[in-house]
Amino acid sequence: MEQLCYVALSCLLVIVLLYGLLELHYFLRMCLCVLLARFIKRRCHILEATTVNGVCLSNDVDTLLYHMNNARYFRELDFARVDFYERTKLYRTISRLGGSVFQGAATIRYRRFIRPFHRFKIISRIIYWDEQSLFMEHRFVRPSDQFVHCIVICRQRVIDVSMDSVMAELLPKQTATTPLQASRHTLSSTASLQPVGIGTTTAMAAATMTTLDAVAQAENGHVASTTTTTATTTATTTATTTTTTASAATLAMPAKLKPPLPPELCKWIEYNDMSSKNLRSGC
Repeated sequence: MEQLCYVALSCLLVIVLLYGLLELHYFLRMCLCVLLARFIKRRCHILEATTVNGVCLSNDVDTLLYHMNNARYFRELDFARVDFYERTKLYRTISRLGGSVFQGAATIRYRRFIRPFHRFKIISRIIYWDEQSLFMEHRFVRPSDQFVHCIVICRQRVIDVSMDSVMAELLPKQTATTPLQASRHTLSSTASLQPVGIGTTTAMAAATMTTLDAVAQAENGHVASTTTTTATTTATTTATTTTTTASAATLAMPAKLKPPLPPELCKWIEYNDMSSKNLRSGC
């Protein structure tokens, strides 16, 4: 019995030490988010919005014990970002192409505080991307009436790989299998998300059937008519043209689905570039 008490006390001391040095609950929650996003939650399109739920607990409040600490908003974004990366396969695609991603800049606009023990949800989506960066918008929303507590815009820098290459990997594959639903927070382009191989398959099938008919007539001692030959040539030409068009459509898919640059984001990017230039010049 005495040994059991020593073991229990040792375990308690280890847990307290881990909480003091590593903030254990943060890493446990992060592991839980990864597991839920990878094995439980449904897969999402790269341009679709994802949602993560949260609660303002006692360790999230400010010194006045009246509302959520301002720094905790960025901390909550870690879980929302991991959920988005896993469900859209964004991080795995970047890693597979030999690149990595990290946070380059962030701006936040507080609208109304979140009180202790109140629920909220974080809606995350991509609003723009360029050659080296991915821009995401995160909204802290009250579930009861969809009131937006604050809006955060983050710039994720991608190194050792082009962001256009990453989106080219994700967009054609996902648009053929996952239709986008139009919503206020989700980009929708259902008309341009139809599979590009349907016309190619139909034309090739028509050409094959026409050729088989001509061969059957020749084997039966009949001479293939000029109409059959013309039909075969026309079907083959149509199939070739459709294949070329489908290839061009596949290459142009990321450009068509790329959202336009918002004017406020353009000004923010300009300010960030000016700040980076000043830092490099030693100002």
